[in-house]
Amino acid sequence: MKKILIVTFLLIISLKADNITLTGTVVSDGQKMIGSRYMGYVKKVFVKLGDKVKREDDLYEMESAEFDIMKSQADLMLEQSKIIVEFWRQKLENISRRKERLKTKHSSMMPMTDIDDLEAQAENVTAMLEAAQVMVEQASIKAKQMATVFNYLKMKAPSDGVVVQRNIKPGDMIMPGMMTIMIVDTEHLEIDVSVSESIISKVREGLRLMIEIPSIQYKTIGTIKAIVPDANPMTHKIKMRITFDRGDKNIFPGMYAKVFIKDD
Repeated sequence: MKKILIVTFLLIISLKADNITLTGTVVSDGQKMIGSRYMGYVKKVFVKLGDKVKREDDLYEMESAEFDIMKSQADLMLEQSKIIVEFWRQKLENISRRKERLKTKHSSMMPMTDIDDLEAQAENVTAMLEAAQVMVEQASIKAKQMATVFNYLKMKAPSDGVVVQRNIKPGDMIMPGMMTIMIVDTEHLEIDVSVSESIISKVREGLRLMIEIPSIQYKTIGTIKAIVPDANPMTHKIKMRITFDRGDKNIFPGMYAKVFIKDD
């Protein structure tokens, strides 16, 4: 451990001489914006600002009275459709048995009108059975949709993190697409830096450089993870993402950081 600290210290000293200083911001590599898929009223909110949450922890719950009715209706429609299918299936089986009995007992004396009548009945019943089976499929899809809706009535955390924004409270109505809660991962942090195109030749992915967070007087070595064009081409800037080890320090997204690039 001592050797690692000594090597890091020497690397910091060597990088600090004749360097270019850039400013950046600590950002989270994992930011989750939780939005609602359905309109409804908020029943309960289980978290507050600053709470640490684990994956699958409950965040909030919506009122379910209206959805209860819709789910009951979908389940009832599915059951009724299955009963109708069974009714027409039994009817078709009865017609088939009648045809077999007629063929067995009166094969030589059976009037053709009886056979034709049974064939027509069989065709009609088959058509009704197929229509009822389609109803079962549609009702099954509706029931599955309502089951999915119920999964979203109690929203859960998609990953570990800290609640940094909460836009809802019990009694609020939320609309589809509305951002309700924001969670950030405070364990996997990076530094976001804008680099002038005049010094882009001095940086590359994988380059190790010194970083400093002045507010807590923390210095360490970071590595350039990615170099990407800025979203605004008019700035003539290039974005860099730098990974670093936060150790056991209280470092949070939004903190001011300095980055030192060696000026060859």
